[in-house]
Amino acid sequence: MPIADNIRFLRDRICKAALIANRDPGEISVVAVSKNVSTQMISEAIEAGITKFGESRVQEMLSKYKVLEKKIDWHFIGPLQTNKVKYIINNVELIHSLDRISLADEINKRAKLNNKPANVLVQVNVSKEASKSGIYEEDLLPFIETLADYPYIRVKGLMGIGPNTTDEEAIRTCFRRLRVYFENLRSKAISHIDMEYLSMGMSNDYMIAIEEGANMVRVGRAIFQNI
Repeated sequence: MPIADNIRFLRDRICKAALIANRDPGEISVVAVSKNVSTQMISEAIEAGITKFGESRVQEMLSKYKVLEKKIDWHFIGPLQTNKVKYIINNVELIHSLDRISLADEINKRAKLNNKPANVLVQVNVSKEASKSGIYEEDLLPFIETLADYPYIRVKGLMGIGPNTTDEEAIRTCFRRLRVYFENLRSKAISHIDMEYLSMGMSNDYMIAIEEGANMVRVGRAIFQNI
């Protein structure tokens, strides 16, 4: 299937999931995961209406940025090493993977040098799987409160990855818990904290994530492969 057809199918399924949850499909943002995807394929997705693309490797993102530049909004969605922050801080709209103070220190420092606050999501490891990055849920509130002391960091929401299982209820439970934390933080008045995005759900579970409250999904295979 052409990429445009994949995107139409994706949007139809997003609409279906949103309506099941009595939500407006228009509030769901799609971040196309373009890891290992050519700039030509990214251009096809742009032509089909996708504006946000997520990369998880710094060098790969930078090489694509040189070709496509500001035609799109770049998101960094993978684990981020502190020594790589300086290479992407000026080129991304949103970092999805803030999960430790040392990384916050570096992001704040580099954003201050640019005199431009960095937009980030805090990654939460709700499933507590060793293979996943992110802070544990019991550490979330203290971490968020600490980030209020970083004037060049703007926390725009939370990011989570569903557990590695085919058990739909286990996936749903993790997403539901993250939604509760998102809503609780949304109700608090904490400096520099604006719970705008709940980024959860990928190609295999984005419909569940939307039903449980996600307003941003990170989808790669569903767009760039015939699945």
